[in-house]
Amino acid sequence: MNSKGSSVIGFALIGVILLLFSWYNSKQYEKAVEANRPYYDSLARVNQDLAAGAAEAELPALTLPAEDAPLYQSASLQAAAQGEAAFCTLENDKIAVTLSTKGAQPWSVLVKDYFTYDSLELNLIGAGRSSLEYEINADQWINTGELNFTVVSASPERVVMRLPFDADSYMEATYSLAAESYMVDYDLRFVNMNDILDRRTTQVEMKWVADLPRLEKGYKNERNYSSIAFRYAGEKGSVKTVGQRKESFRESYASRMRWVGFQQQFFSAILVADNDFTSGTLVNKFYGEDNADRLLMQSGADMTLDLDARSADYSIPMHFYFGPNHFYTLKSYGQKFENIIPLGGKVIGTISRYVIIPLFNWMSGFIASYGLIILLLTLIIKIVISPLTLKSYMSSAKMSVLKPEIDKINARYPKKEDAMKKQQATMELYKKAGVSTMGGCLPILLQFPILWAMFRFFPASFELRQQRFLWADDLSGYDSILDFGFNVPLFGDHFSLFAFLMAVSMFFYTRMTMKNTDTSAMPGMKFMNMWLMPIMMWFLCNNFSAGLSYYYMLSNIITIIQNWVIRKWFVDEKKIYAKLQAASAKPTKKSKFQQRIDQMYKMQQQQAAQQNKK
Repeated sequence: MNSKGSSVIGFALIGVILLLFSWYNSKQYEKAVEANRPYYDSLARVNQDLAAGAAEAELPALTLPAEDAPLYQSASLQAAAQGEAAFCTLENDKIAVTLSTKGAQPWSVLVKDYFTYDSLELNLIGAGRSSLEYEINADQWINTGELNFTVVSASPERVVMRLPFDADSYMEATYSLAAESYMVDYDLRFVNMNDILDRRTTQVEMKWVADLPRLEKGYKNERNYSSIAFRYAGEKGSVKTVGQRKESFRESYASRMRWVGFQQQFFSAILVADNDFTSGTLVNKFYGEDNADRLLMQSGADMTLDLDARSADYSIPMHFYFGPNHFYTLKSYGQKFENIIPLGGKVIGTISRYVIIPLFNWMSGFIASYGLIILLLTLIIKIVISPLTLKSYMSSAKMSVLKPEIDKINARYPKKEDAMKKQQATMELYKKAGVSTMGGCLPILLQFPILWAMFRFFPASFELRQQRFLWADDLSGYDSILDFGFNVPLFGDHFSLFAFLMAVSMFFYTRMTMKNTDTSAMPGMKFMNMWLMPIMMWFLCNNFSAGLSYYYMLSNIITIIQNWVIRKWFVDEKKIYAKLQAASAKPTKKSKFQQRIDQMYKMQQQQAAQQNKK
C-alpha cells in the first residue's frame, strides 16, 4: 500500500476513536448528574428564598444553576455563582463610579467636568474594562470575581454588598464617596469567617486589572507619559514609576507597598491599602496605535494583603482615587500621589514643585490665556537669570575682541605638529588678558537645570490640557497646520509650526553666538551647532507638547533680544580691548600646573629632536 493510502486509513481510525471517546464521556457525565440530583433539588428551594430577597433589593432573581456550572461546597456560594450582575452607582459632582454585584467591584468610572480630545465623556475605566477579584481558601479555593454579591443598601454616597457563605458568615464590601472628592473609600470585611477560612492562611491575594483608554490627542506623547506606579510603605516611602516607554513590563516586588496606581498622562486610577500590600507583581503593556477599541494600555497588579484568619471579624480598609493628575489635587490627599507626575529628579523636581508650579498657578488665577502665561513665565525666568546671561555674554565679548590675536597665533603655528604650541600660546594670551575659557560655559550650565525643569513641566502640566492658543488647539499635545495622511520616519504624520519656529529661532540664536566663537580647532562644530542641532530639535519637538516648543521659541527670541541690548548698551569692545591689552602687558606668574605643562612640552620637544637626529 502506498503512503497516501496509509494516511487515509490513519485519519479514519483517529476519527473513530474520537467519536467513541465522546460517546463514553457523555454517558459518564449523565451518570454524575443523576447521582447529584438530590443536591440540585435542595438548591432549587434555596434559590426560591434568595430570589425573594433579591427582588426586594431590585436585583434580578437568581436561577437554578446549569448542570455544567462549577460546584461549590456551600449552597450559598453555588447560588451566588448564578444569575446576571446588577449595578449600583456612587456619584458626586466630581465622579460617577458604577459598581457591579459580580465580584462587588468597580464596573466603570466617569470623571466629570473633563472630556477626551474627541469631546467625548471621559470614562477613565470603560464599562466592563476592569476586574477586581480575590482568591480565598475557604475549604476550597474560590474567586470572588465569579460570584454575585447581594446588595444590602445602596445610595449615591454609600453601597454595601455581601457574599454569604452560610447563615452567619459573609464577606462584605462597602464603598462610600464623599462630596467634592475623587477618593472612594473601600472597606472589605470578613464576618464570622474564622471557622470557614483556612486557619493557616495569613494573606489573601488580590488581582486588579484594567484596560485604560486613549484620552489625549497624540498617541506617542500620551504613551510616553503613561505607566504604572507604586509607593513603598512607611511615612518616608518613596514613589516609583515603572514600565514607562516600554512595550510591556512585568516585575515582582517583595517589599511592602502603600498604594499602586495605573497612571495615564493626565488621569490616574490608584488603589491605596491602609495596612499596606505585603508584596505584589505589577504588569503593564501598551496597545498599538490603531487598535479598534482605542485602548492605550492594560495595567495589572497581583497583590497580597494581610488576613487574620483567626479573627471573627476582620477588615481590610482601602481607598480608590479616580481623578486628574493635577499637582495640588493629588497633594491634597496626603498620600504622595503628586510624585507620579514626571517632574524630574531631586534638583529638577524641586525647581518645578517650589518655583515653576506655584508661579504658574499664581498667574493662572488672574490670566485666562495660557499662551500669555507662558510668555510672562519665560520673561520672569529670563529676568531672574539675566546676571548669568550678562556674564556669559561679557565672556563671549572678550573672546571676540581677542579674535585678531588668536588669528595671529593660528598663523604663527599653521602645522598640525605645532598644535600644542598653539594651544599653549592661546592659553597664555587668555591668562594675560584675564579671560576664562569657562566664563561663557559656566553661566549656561547654571541655567541648564531651569531649562530641563521646563522640559519636564510642560508635557506633564495638567493646566495646559486642551488649552487653545493661536493655531494650537491643545497646548499639552502637538500643534499641526498640516496633516500628511502618512507617517514620516522620526518626524511624524503632521507639520508642527511651533516646532519649526523654535528650530528657526535656535538657528539665529546659534548664528549670533558663533560669531564670537573660534572654531578653527573644530571645523565641523559650526555646521553641527548652526544647522544640525536645529534640525534635530525640529524633528524631536514635532511630536512634543506645543507649549514646550512655544516656550523654547520664546526663550530663544528673548535671549537674542537680550544679547542685542547688552551688546548695544552694556558692551564697549574698544574699552574691553584696551583693558585686555593693559592686562596682557603685565607679567604673569605661572601656576604650578602651567609649569608642569611647560615642562612636559619641553620634554616632548627634546624627544622629537632626538628622533629626528636618529
